[in-house]
Amino acid sequence: MAFALVAETLFDGEQTLQDVPLVVADDGRIVSIGDSAQGTAPYVRGLLAPGLVDVQVNGGGGVLFNQEPSVAGLRTMAEAHARFGTTAFLPTLITDRLDVMQRAANAVSAALRERVPGVAGIHFEGPHLSVPKKGTHESSFIRPLSAEEWGIYAREDLGVKVVTLAPETVPVEDIHRLAAMGVRVCLGHSNADGETVRLALRAGAVGFTHLYNAMSPLHSREPGMVGTALVSDEAWCGIIADGHHVSAEAMTLALKAKPRGKLLLVTDAMSLVGSDALSFPLYDRVVTREGDRLTSTTGELAGSHLDMMGAVRNFSRWCGLEINESLRMASLYPSQFLGLQGGRIAPGARADLILLDRHLRVQKTWIGGCPVYGE
Repeated sequence: MAFALVAETLFDGEQTLQDVPLVVADDGRIVSIGDSAQGTAPYVRGLLAPGLVDVQVNGGGGVLFNQEPSVAGLRTMAEAHARFGTTAFLPTLITDRLDVMQRAANAVSAALRERVPGVAGIHFEGPHLSVPKKGTHESSFIRPLSAEEWGIYAREDLGVKVVTLAPETVPVEDIHRLAAMGVRVCLGHSNADGETVRLALRAGAVGFTHLYNAMSPLHSREPGMVGTALVSDEAWCGIIADGHHVSAEAMTLALKAKPRGKLLLVTDAMSLVGSDALSFPLYDRVVTREGDRLTSTTGELAGSHLDMMGAVRNFSRWCGLEINESLRMASLYPSQFLGLQGGRIAPGARADLILLDRHLRVQKTWIGGCPVYGE
């Protein structure tokens, strides 16, 4: 839908501007920035910024993708996260049965055909993981890569495809084959040594899932996955800034170690984000929320109760990072990782926008020029 406004403050992905006219066309693309807005455009107070992009969303709005792999479920998840500034995301399926993987792929394919706002592809987190580093994943579903999974990963109707795997469980030839078919291979839930990780990166792996968590640690004489991730300049690393998965010091270390643009904020959000519920079933367990911490009945952390704008505020505050760079970590850099065009407000770009108040809380969200949250 076409509209025009004058933003009190606008962050375009590079710089912050004041009193900026913005015009969006009927096709949801930005026509102009800084030129005179057509007619009498409303003056919008607050900070207008690019929409946020989340690589790892397990659920939201009371829906867990594993339990409701449907277009309706994806709509609910998208609406829940749009309240917190997410304008593009990868629905993430954690380790599960083959039939659930197939249903999830079909749901994402249908959602893309129906242009469900926000859905950009799919992230399969598992099932090719390391049992010792499984976290909350169900060990009985962890398995080698088979012909059936190859059939899913080869599909060309799923948008952006990400697969998280443990490199000690998948041959380097298969990592190369996944990369060649357009899958963005991330490494995680792994007990691999540094050399195994390096070989996986050479074979085509491009990133690491939730840095520090569920991966072999850094030691003085063995870098493990954590150390190798930190020194691999070309690889992207997602990080969960909720105060439970990673300490402020570990976040700061990652920020200092990784080249600019290679550290991404992710939520690993579960179904309770955007919901008033305090628990949900997961496999044969129950996950309970206490404050913003999610814990399984078996004791481990089970995803997060984090939203993307909360991650931006947390990271900026805990690491002393200026807010524009934290916004890039949640918009521009994940867009670049996924091969999307988000993270910038510029002529010709899709109008995926968020309006923030002075406390950096989301007041309004647009996806493709259409308001999806706020008045």
